[in-house]
Amino acid sequence: MLEAPARNPRIIETVDLRIAFARSPAATIRSNAWTGWLAKRTIGENMATKDHPDNDTASAKITKRIEELEDWRGETLARVRQLIHDADPEIREEWKWEKPKSPGTPVWSHDGIVCTGESYKQVVKLTFARGASVKDPKKLFNSSLEGNTRRAIDLREGEAINEAAFKQLIRAAVAANSAALAQRATKKK
Repeated sequence: MLEAPARNPRIIETVDLRIAFARSPAATIRSNAWTGWLAKRTIGENMATKDHPDNDTASAKITKRIEELEDWRGETLARVRQLIHDADPEIREEWKWEKPKSPGTPVWSHDGIVCTGESYKQVVKLTFARGASVKDPKKLFNSSLEGNTRRAIDLREGEAINEAAFKQLIRAAVAANSAALAQRATKKK
C-alpha cells in the first residue's frame, strides 16, 4: 500500500480524488496506475500559500475542473498539476479569463505566467507563455511551434509525458520569467 509523503506545512487544501460523482459512480477517478498513488496524495501538497488573496479560490476552481472532467483529461490535468508543483513549490495557481460563456482557464505563475492548462475533447493543452525562449532538448513542445512567443504541449489519451523533462521545462520557464522581470526592473532604473 502506498503511503502519502510527509505533510508539507504549506498545504493549502486537502481534497480526496476518490470522490464519487453523483451522476456516474463509475466516473470516480481511478483508472490509471498512477491515480491510485495520486488519490493517496493531497491536492495542494507542495502548493505554497502566497500573499495573493485569490490563491485558495483558484486552487478550488482548478480542483473542481479536474473533478468535472471525469475522464482521462481530468487525470492528466491532475497529474501535470502535481508535476508543476513538484518542479516549483513556489508557483502560484490562478484562474483567468472567466466569462459568461467560458468557464475560465487554470494558470500557473511565477514572476509571470508559466503555463496554462486547457482541456479539449482530444487533448489537454499546456501552453507556455514564453515557450519560444525556453530550451526544450527533449522536444516536449509539439504544438504552436510557429509562433515567436508561445509553445504548447498537447497530451492525448494514453500518452505519457517525460516527467523529468517536463519538470525541467517548468523550471526553465520560471527562470525565463525571472530573467524578463529582472530585465524590466533594470530598464526602469
